[in-house]
This record gives sequence, structure tokens and C-alpha cells, in this order.
Amino acid sequence: MTFSTRPEIRGTFGAVASTHWLASQAAMGMLELGGNAFDAAVAGGFTLQVVEPHLNGPGGEVPIAFKPAGQEVEIVCGQGPAPRAATIEAYRRQGLDAVPGTGLIAATVPGAFDAWMLLLRDHGSLSLRTVLAPAIHYARHGYPLVPRIAGTIEAVAELFRTEWPSSAATYLPGNRVPTPGKRFANPTLADTYDRLLRAAEAQGRDRAATIEAARRVWAEGFVAEAIAGFCRMQRVMDTSGARHAGLLDGDDLANWRAIKEAAVARDYHGWRVHKAGAWSQGPVLLQQLALLQGFDLDALDPTGPDFVHTVTEAAKLAFADRELFYGDPAFVDVPLQTLLSDAYADRRRALIGRQASLELRPGEIPGYGGDLDRLLELALAPPPEQALGAFGGGEPTVQDDTPKQGDAGQGARQHGDRQAPGDTCHIDVIDRHGNAVTATPSGGWLQSSPVIPELGFCLGTRAQMFWLEDGQPGSLAPGKRPRTTLSVTLATHDDGRVLAIGTPGGDYQDQWTLHAFLRHVHAGYDLQQAIDAPGFKTDHMPSSFYPRRAKLGTLDLESLFPEATFVELGRRGHHLGICDPWSLGRVSAVGTEDGLIKAGANPRGMQGYAVGR
Repeated sequence: MTFSTRPEIRGTFGAVASTHWLASQAAMGMLELGGNAFDAAVAGGFTLQVVEPHLNGPGGEVPIAFKPAGQEVEIVCGQGPAPRAATIEAYRRQGLDAVPGTGLIAATVPGAFDAWMLLLRDHGSLSLRTVLAPAIHYARHGYPLVPRIAGTIEAVAELFRTEWPSSAATYLPGNRVPTPGKRFANPTLADTYDRLLRAAEAQGRDRAATIEAARRVWAEGFVAEAIAGFCRMQRVMDTSGARHAGLLDGDDLANWRAIKEAAVARDYHGWRVHKAGAWSQGPVLLQQLALLQGFDLDALDPTGPDFVHTVTEAAKLAFADRELFYGDPAFVDVPLQTLLSDAYADRRRALIGRQASLELRPGEIPGYGGDLDRLLELALAPPPEQALGAFGGGEPTVQDDTPKQGDAGQGARQHGDRQAPGDTCHIDVIDRHGNAVTATPSGGWLQSSPVIPELGFCLGTRAQMFWLEDGQPGSLAPGKRPRTTLSVTLATHDDGRVLAIGTPGGDYQDQWTLHAFLRHVHAGYDLQQAIDAPGFKTDHMPSSFYPRRAKLGTLDLESLFPEATFVELGRRGHHLGICDPWSLGRVSAVGTEDGLIKAGANPRGMQGYAVGR
């Protein structure tokens, strides 16, 4: 059974796929101007900040994987660290046993701007003014508001009115929720980028110097001053049910810059799959591939119960290891070589049987890892009462988890169509020269913290991914990067093919990306078919988002799966949830094959589009 909502885009000049059609077209416009994939990705990334403000913003973060033609894959780490004042004791003194999911106290150093600038400086060809032009245009003159933005604003409108007046001033014009489909603008954000450009161009003598000047203006000039002042002067309501000030200060911003680093990689069926390091969850995709290497997936129906069960059980093992071992490698000794080894995968693979696992089962590597029993104690506790309110800090899944009997087996859960308010974006680009980029921007959601009035954007809340427990790889420490869910995948084949692929989705990013990749590799689906195929996911791990709860044994599937698949998975003991059709995953992908550039984008959410020629 194959699904396809639209054709796979194919051409020879270049292609872009992203989670919003305006970002895809803005990026394609850079290619048409003579720019390369790096120019295009930067222009698309800044456009995403404007047209998907409920999914990312200038105050957020981004990992980027890129491959210059004929060269190796590299990673740009655009994940900013915790402030120097962010200690476990500092949070405990304020009565907090978890980092809130919203507000100023959960902010890390914004990393997206500097990461995009580093990529543009070293690998782009167009001027900073040129690549920022689409974002500035849409911020100043407006863009059509997608329904999900209006829905998110409506969900937090009362919070804006009563607690976050600067957000109300931006997102509730005339004190009303804006109308879907109508033009919506953020002129303050446009003014911020115009001012930054003027300052950078006044200091920079050439293209590279201008970009470097922009980095200084952001980290040490008026942008940093506004961020630090807002964190110092404001105490704002967050998911803890109390008001807290931020911990970021000017030194935190001035002393951080994005970095480039080598990718982590693993071979799989002729492909070499590249991911960011263990400061992200990226290696869990590689661990899943290592486990699945021992199964004959070519022989399995990609919508059948054997495929779903096998892939899900592998995910449970890999994500258990993520929770026990992963953390910022600058602070934590992560045994990544062991975790990605064939011998370790062979031992772990033996745990995958015919029945669903209902336990979190990480591996044992002497001398490494944290206290999983303590993490499970926290993850399985009832959520705090204030966490059940109208807004939360995490990325979306399905918000209504009330168990209901269904036709899919014992204990099936039927999910409604309500959406949690946070998410992520994604963009992939390949140009005619063979340059490739993939990026997953997130954070700084309009609902994450109040708008900084002078800047027109808000800060991210990625610190909620830290544990306020000593001795864990993911424990909070000053200057430490949270182990982010943001993940990018760039694969190269022995025959010269390249594939840039990814998705929003928090803890599901390295599930949904993997599912599309496996269907492309084993079932021969083209990129669009692999993206359109029915989605599934498991929450069999402590969530990375406040309030950090786990739902062991759960397996949610879109109702598009055959009935026989649901019945058999129920027999195997999975705690099934039936989700609305076209509700799980937002994968996009761009690849090369036989001299052609091809692309596909997700119809889910009715925002993502691929363009190319």
C-alpha cells in the first residue's frame, strides 16, 4: 500500500523543501538570484521565524547539517547554553523542582542567529541584506496567517492579556485574535533587522566583515542589551504558576558563538547517515539503524504490524539509552563509540521480541550514565496541577490523552484534534552545484515567553530539558547545552546520492525521520510517498519537555493504517492510540539521483511545500 498526495518534485537547477511555502519560495528565490544552497537556507530560515512564529523565532536555536559539494558533512551547533547564573541551587531556592516550560527563567542563550551567520559567512555568496530581505518584507508588510498560528494565539490570549502585555500588543491587535488567512505583520521585528543591518553595514568593509559585525551587534550591541535588560527587569508568569525573572545577562550573550563540528555517522545499506553529536538526540537515529540492521526490513510491509512493531521496539531501546547516557559532551563523557558499535547493537537487539516492551531498558556501560531509577520516578509521577493548564512549554503531540475504548485492541486511546501549542520548523536545500543543507529551527515560540518590546520577539525555553537533579548527564549546569530534541539528518550514498531530511516533532523527530528514510530505502518509496505514508510514534521515554512525563508502552498510529495492523499490534501488548489521519509528522526532504534533484514535503498541517526546477 503506497500513499501519495502530490508528485515528487524533480529538476536539475535546485530544490527546497520546508514546513512553510513562503520559506520554500524565499529560499528558492536566492537560488534564482545566483546564490547557493547556503544562502538559500539562511533566507528560508529567517523567513520561517516570521511566518511560523508559533514554531520558532529569532530567540530560538537551530542545528544545521551541511555538505559543500565534494566535501565532508559538518554540523553547525546553534544551541545556546544555560546562563552562568543557572545552577540547580538557584532554581531550588525559588521553590522549583523542574525548569518551567515557559517564561524567562527557562531561557538559554539564543543560538539561531549566530548559527545562520556562521553558515552564511563561511559558505554563502550573497550579502546579508539580500538574504534577510524576504524576512524583513514579510515582517513589515505582512503574510497570510495560517490557522494554527491563530489557534495558538487564541489558546494563550488570556495569558497575554493578564500577564504578558507585550505579547498582547504584538499578537492581539485591537485586543482580538487575528483572523486566519488574513495578513499579519510584526513591524517591530522588521525594525530590529533593519537597525541591525544598518549597524553591521556601517562597520563592515566587505561581505564577510558585515556578517561578522552583525554577529557582534546581536551578541554585544542593542539586541543583547534589550534581552539582558528584559530578563533583569521583568518577572513573568510561567508554567510553575509563579512569576520569575530571567537568568540571562549580557556576558552570557557576549561570550557565546556558534561552532562547527564533525558529524557523527553510521553506515546503513549503502548509505552513510550523518547526525549531530550527543548534545542533541541525533545519535538515537543511528542507534536505531544499528539495531534494525539485524532485521530483514525489505521483506516487511511498511504499513504492516511487523514493520511498526520492530521499528517501535528498536526506538524504545535507543531512547532509553538517550535518557541514561546523552548530554553535552563538553560536560559529560558520553560513550558514543560503544553506543554505536555493532557489538553493543547485537546485545541490545536480542531484547526485541514478539511482545511490546512495557519497561524502559537502557544498556549497561560500566562507568557511564546517570540514575535511571530517579529519572523514572520523576517521569512517571502525576504531572503538577499547573502543568495541566491552557498552555505548555513543549513541542506538539496530541493534547487529549484520555483513554477510550476503540477497535484497535485492548486499551486503545482515541485522540482528538486539539494540538499542543509548541513545535518546530524544518528546511532542506540542494543546489545545482551539489551543495546540501538541512536545518531544524525551533524555540522562541510566541507562546514560550513574553515579547521583548524593543525587539518584537521572545526568548526560547530550552532549559526545560535539563534535570534539576545532580549526577545525571542531562543535569543543569552553568554554560552547559541542554540535550536538545532538535535533530538534522544528512545522508550520503556509495553511488553519490545525497539526502537531506528532517521534521519537527520534539521527541518524535528521530522517529518520523527514520520512518520516512526506512520506507525510502527498503520499500523503494519516492520521497513524497515516504513522507505521505501513515505515521506512528511512541512516548516510551521521559519527555524532553515540561513536565517531563513518560508514557511507557504507548504506540500511537494514524487511522490510515489497515485495521489488521491495529488488531495485531494490540495483540502484542502495545497501548494503542488511534490518531486523526494526517496528524503525525511533518517530514520534508531533498535528494539527488541520476543527475536530478528531487524533493518532497509534508501535506500534514497544509503548510509544507517543496519547490524546484
